Amino acid sequence: MIGVFINCATVIAGTILGLFAGKKLKDDFKTVVFSCSGLVTVVMGIQMALEAENMLILLIALLFGGFAGYLLKIEDGILSLGSSLEKRFSGKGSSESLFARGFMTASVLFCSGSMSVVGSIQAGTTGNLQTILIKSVMDGCMAIVFSSIYGVGVAFSALSILVYQGFFTLAGSYIEPVLGDSGITALSAAGGILLIMIGLGLLKIKEFKNANYLPALIFAPLLTALVSAYI
Repeated sequence: MIGVFINCATVIAGTILGLFAGKKLKDDFKTVVFSCSGLVTVVMGIQMALEAENMLILLIALLFGGFAGYLLKIEDGILSLGSSLEKRFSGKGSSESLFARGFMTASVLFCSGSMSVVGSIQAGTTGNLQTILIKSVMDGCMAIVFSSIYGVGVAFSALSILVYQGFFTLAGSYIEPVLGDSGITALSAAGGILLIMIGLGLLKIKEFKNANYLPALIFAPLLTALVSAYI
């Protein structure tokens, strides 16, 4: 679990740096930060999505995932959790606060990529921390950017990292054979679509309820496994 703890620490450290830097940034500079981070996030998402071995499976996974997310109201739940955390630690909160939005956006960003899964499984099964340490540095840098925009809520995404990556680290030896290379690739491709959604939101092109599509990360490797088994 040491790799997961390091990842959480870099996100918190990046948030602290971003909070200090954000106070000194004028609105014009914050616009630049939004634009740059949005563009980079879109590019990252496209790169991950293009790794998909079967675009039809990716489409179906997103459809099923989106329907499930909207029925379960996942985004509303995450925003509510963010608001509860804000109320708990700062004495105020609202469903659409920057705190809640920062918590949700950062949680999706830091947990949707294949590096989260692959790095955690490697750390749990072989003790190899290289992938997760690289991801930790990347997440810390993005936390600086995001916290300058959304504020301290970004730091609480470390809780999401702890739960999500902690699960894959502890259960890695059981999950890796089940997912396989194709399953992890499918999961990564679905995560790429989520990153594109986040990027378009940062660029103020289109706002999506990103978190409602999180179940696609489950459907993508599941459908890939079913197709491989029966076709």
